[in-house]
Amino acid sequence: MPDKQTPSASFSFTVRVEIQNLPGKLGEVTTTIGNAGGDIGAIDIVRVGKDSIVRDITVNAASEVHNRQIIDEVRQIDGVDVIQVSDRTFLMHIGGKIETVSKIPLNNRADLSMAYTPGVARVCEAIHKDPEKVFTLTIKKNTVAVVSDGTAVLGLGNLGAGAAMPVMEGKCQLFKEFGGVDAFPICLDTTDPHEIVQTIKNISVAFGGINLEDISAPRCFEIEERLKEELDIPVFHDDQHGTAVVVLAALINSLKIVGKRMEDIKVVVNGIGAAGVACTKIVMAAGVQNVVGCDTSGSIYKGRTENMNWVKDWYARHTNPDKEKGDIHDVIRNADVFFGLSVPGILTVQDLENMASDPIVFAMANPDPEIYPEDAAGHAAVIATGRSDYPNQINNVLCFPGIFRGALNCRASRINEEMKIAAANAIAGIITDDELHADYVVPSVFDKRVSKAVAVEVEKAANETGVSRRQSALPDSEF
Repeated sequence: MPDKQTPSASFSFTVRVEIQNLPGKLGEVTTTIGNAGGDIGAIDIVRVGKDSIVRDITVNAASEVHNRQIIDEVRQIDGVDVIQVSDRTFLMHIGGKIETVSKIPLNNRADLSMAYTPGVARVCEAIHKDPEKVFTLTIKKNTVAVVSDGTAVLGLGNLGAGAAMPVMEGKCQLFKEFGGVDAFPICLDTTDPHEIVQTIKNISVAFGGINLEDISAPRCFEIEERLKEELDIPVFHDDQHGTAVVVLAALINSLKIVGKRMEDIKVVVNGIGAAGVACTKIVMAAGVQNVVGCDTSGSIYKGRTENMNWVKDWYARHTNPDKEKGDIHDVIRNADVFFGLSVPGILTVQDLENMASDPIVFAMANPDPEIYPEDAAGHAAVIATGRSDYPNQINNVLCFPGIFRGALNCRASRINEEMKIAAANAIAGIITDDELHADYVVPSVFDKRVSKAVAVEVEKAANETGVSRRQSALPDSEF
């Protein structure tokens, strides 16, 4: 089993130490940090005294426990005084990560009279006479609400609305950075689906789209479906569809590597929550005919009664054509593809050996995958995870900024299956056949081409399927 104590910037800290001005003392500090498993990023001088030097040392650790272990080791060094320890992740979040910025200067009375009263009254009257003008004369044109109730925050569970805020703020950052979309975090202090739907409907006038985030299953399905039917702007539950789009993109390229077709493969999905169901639906829409899903009670098949709900009832009717029964270790036999959206460590090397030739394994549980790439190496043709420290990261940021950019460009009324598949093909198409490799089936999240390519193809699909309300000059739409 590989060492899981991999230092990461997410657990980085800066330790301010006063070090006696003696030869080799700084080296003793850095050696101690290295021996404790810390990864030093920077060393800066704060001030120099007659007998000592105060330095800030930035270190990546593997966890909060590891962080404390490193500091405890440093405290034991003679001639070294730990003055202060700052968690760099918490420092980044002080006061929040986003702000509202005015697009126009207010330098004089003329500016004020046009931006606000009395000039703004003319704009209000124009919208009153023609409600469609709200799309062009307000922030609705380019603004998305990122909405959560905090019931499924990352992999942490039901933390509540307040604890969901840092995630939603981060999501808004990603919208702006990668898609040029303005977004605002809205965390609702209710878990009642009807209240959530009604609240979003009431505030939707200000937004061009709704991004649902971290809402637990199966409630998230009901909330999204109702909003899609009752609103005339795009509604997109990213935990479902964002994951599904990137998974399909990775699968498209992975199948090129192993020389298999969508129509011929068997896919096993472990974890039939929001993402698992969405991944199933999108690959079936792309041509996959044999999908077998598993939850904590085993495979889902038509006629199963244990641990079912209305979503799993749908799943049982539409998947597992051979009615395979058993647990994940049983149904993974002869599977070509595994999608893990569940719990860490559930797959073994023997499971991979029991799969079909050249198996494709997307182990996406975070932070610990269903099987680590080091363990799967040599037993799987393509391996992907949800982690940034391994190749082939299945990351939703490849998807949602471009999807909303395209939808907003053409003022789409919804985001349909055709638009999602178009997005997946756009992501996959960034990687040319010459570049394609088992460790490179999806592009980097920092590849600036991705969001623009996705936006263009999503807008085309919206136009072709009749959900766009504004024809723009592709491919030079707003970005």
